[in-house]
Amino acid sequence: MSVRLGARGVSRAFGAVRANQGVDVEVRAGTVHAVVGENGAGKTTLMRILYGLDQPDSGTVVIGDRPVRLRGAADGIANGIGLVPQELAMIGSLTLLENLVLGAEPRRGVRIDWARARAEAEELASDVGVELPWTAVADTVSISVRQQTEILRALRRGADVLILDEPTAALAPAQVDDLLRLLRELRDAGRTVVFISHKVDEVLAVADEITVMRGGKVITTRRADAVDRAELIELIVGEHVRTTGFVPSAVIGDEVLTVDGDVALSVRAGEIVGVAGIAGSGQDELVERVVGLRPAGGRITLSGKDITALAVDRRRAAGLGYISGERRAEGLSMDASLADNAIAGTHRAIGRRGWLAPSKVRRYAKRVLDSYSVRYGRLTAAARTLSGGNQQRVVIGRELDRAPALLVAAGPTRGVDVLGMAYIHDQLRALRDNGSGVLLVSEQLDELLELSDRIVVLHGGRVAGELPGGPESRTAVGALMLGRKAS
Repeated sequence: MSVRLGARGVSRAFGAVRANQGVDVEVRAGTVHAVVGENGAGKTTLMRILYGLDQPDSGTVVIGDRPVRLRGAADGIANGIGLVPQELAMIGSLTLLENLVLGAEPRRGVRIDWARARAEAEELASDVGVELPWTAVADTVSISVRQQTEILRALRRGADVLILDEPTAALAPAQVDDLLRLLRELRDAGRTVVFISHKVDEVLAVADEITVMRGGKVITTRRADAVDRAELIELIVGEHVRTTGFVPSAVIGDEVLTVDGDVALSVRAGEIVGVAGIAGSGQDELVERVVGLRPAGGRITLSGKDITALAVDRRRAAGLGYISGERRAEGLSMDASLADNAIAGTHRAIGRRGWLAPSKVRRYAKRVLDSYSVRYGRLTAAARTLSGGNQQRVVIGRELDRAPALLVAAGPTRGVDVLGMAYIHDQLRALRDNGSGVLLVSEQLDELLELSDRIVVLHGGRVAGELPGGPESRTAVGALMLGRKAS
């Protein structure tokens, strides 16, 4: 068998959007095959088709060198295909063992044979080299442990091909290393892995072959040992991407933010302070406290002024800017016009006696959108008509144009492609270099290491430690994220 899983001429459209266009992919048995591409490249649509969750408009899925028609996920499972989605499909109130066997419980008569279930779980975990707390409730364990459980559940159902969609998105560095080790061991045991990711270094570290997608099409498939990092990024984007690397602040001034309480930290003018932590470590609560969306639980000052009791609008008037990690729910009004979104929060300043002159609104909005290279048609168009990257540019332009004393940036590059990320990084550095302070909260450790002058690490809702920015801090930050001592 040369092709364990693949696609021949697969096309799929959703209305006018052509998600896949004549896609050809061949995943060889016993390999780790990475599929990479920017947001909207067609990776997830292709994976859904290969698993049976969606059907192509034309073309065919190939399994074991044979063209097949998958009518649903049950057909994919029956053909030995397992999918581990980015949003893990576990029931949080059940134990890991209950999640493992759910829907395929071993029975003794009419009753579930829990002793047999536990024995099967232990044997399966031992075979792949992991240890799991089977009696622990899913909601109480780390994302890494839940992910391992999902992998074992697929294997228990007979999968010898595993499709993993962005599996390292919320993992700490040590957990990423553990996952990549597990994938190599599965490959060495004869299983096949399809690894979907936008993290180039991880792809190069684990993949045998790499397929690059762009605009719904396959651009190329290369052996991983025949392509370097810079070339792979250029293949993904379609052009050369300039990367700045870590550049510390030249001048750091007085404190613009102080936060007391369980999570105590400060940000000075002219510096970026990153906040790292595995998901659920208290980052969201910190952001909401600073912005004013949650009771403070301690004193907060902005440029020396106590803002603990101030509402969101008064904090903004005092010099606070905010880039939300949920741009569609918080950052933008998706059905409102681009002009209305661009002036939101500044409308009182550009209005007169409670009135907004349409011509003034248009001039202001156009200047903001053009200054931040937003690609748009009409100012009257709804925000939802823009791509994700351009939506984020609207938010960034609106917030940075005010030159805030402090910018809270929560996941500023979430859902943004490689070129968009480089642009946003440049904008955050420029804001810092112009004397503002930036509180940067991100799930991407590489982003924090590259941008931050200091990194505050959270674990269990408290500060686990503080380290300087730059790539040299990677190992120490990763250890603190897991509640260990920084070496």
